[in-house]
Amino acid sequence: MTTFWSWYITLLTVGSLVALFWLIFATRKSEVHKNPTEQTMGHSFDGIEEYDNPLPKWWFMLFLGTLVFSVGYLLLYPGLGNFKGLLPGYEDGWTQVNQWQREMDRADELYGPIFAKYAAMPIEEVAKDERALKMGGRLFASNCSVCHGSDAKGSYGFPNLADSNWRWGGEPETIKTTILHGRMGVMPAQGPMIGEDGVRNVAAYVLTELGGRELPADAQADVAAGKQIFTTLCSACHTQAGTGMAVMGAPDLTQPSAFIYGSSFAQLQQTIRYGRSGNMPAQGDFLGNDKAHLLAAYVLKLSQGENK
Repeated sequence: MTTFWSWYITLLTVGSLVALFWLIFATRKSEVHKNPTEQTMGHSFDGIEEYDNPLPKWWFMLFLGTLVFSVGYLLLYPGLGNFKGLLPGYEDGWTQVNQWQREMDRADELYGPIFAKYAAMPIEEVAKDERALKMGGRLFASNCSVCHGSDAKGSYGFPNLADSNWRWGGEPETIKTTILHGRMGVMPAQGPMIGEDGVRNVAAYVLTELGGRELPADAQADVAAGKQIFTTLCSACHTQAGTGMAVMGAPDLTQPSAFIYGSSFAQLQQTIRYGRSGNMPAQGDFLGNDKAHLLAAYVLKLSQGENK
């Protein structure tokens, strides 16, 4: 804020307060009647008349109290131009950001040593600590459950974290890397390259030979032709056995939980035809290394507790 506008706001605010103080005292001293009276103001509104009585003392004190409060507020908090306020504990003046940062600093001072203790332990050992798992569970509920669900079993477009099927690898440090830095997965659209017949054939092969399910009775597809296309085109990421490749983020197509966008014949065709794009946001800047360490241990424990 420029100096001009700072002084403009300050003088206008202070001038208004002074004028209001003068107004309530001036009108109180100019009262004709100091005690209750039957005399009216001389006005009649549909037969309703107003008595010419003095302002009740409690009402006058209420007006005065609000003005005194406003003076105290403007001294403690920023409100007079560039004046930052005198509220204790805020060197740069109170702001929402400064208050949040102060609360975060207090939390780090209180809980930081606890997080640091677990961060110094191997993730596998942290996953055996009940207290650490409770902390990790609360972190998961606050930061991860909105996408992966409160039970970590995922939903449409979001993978199940409560099983042993990992797209980017399930080693403890790999899980932590995923949390810290996020992941970007892209399944290229194959429709323009292999055509509609190719889309149906590959979907049929994935559904039956890799997924172990039956093809719909009305499906017109050639599984053998789909296998040939898969071996030539898709195995570069998914491998010839269809078991996926962690370094590429390619899912294991032999596992039911791999199909986070649906595993029906129609849904598989949709994925092959148009491709998919998924983004796991990086949490490192928000959570930090120590909390990510706890989260990795919690997710690792979830995957060990249920094997699908």
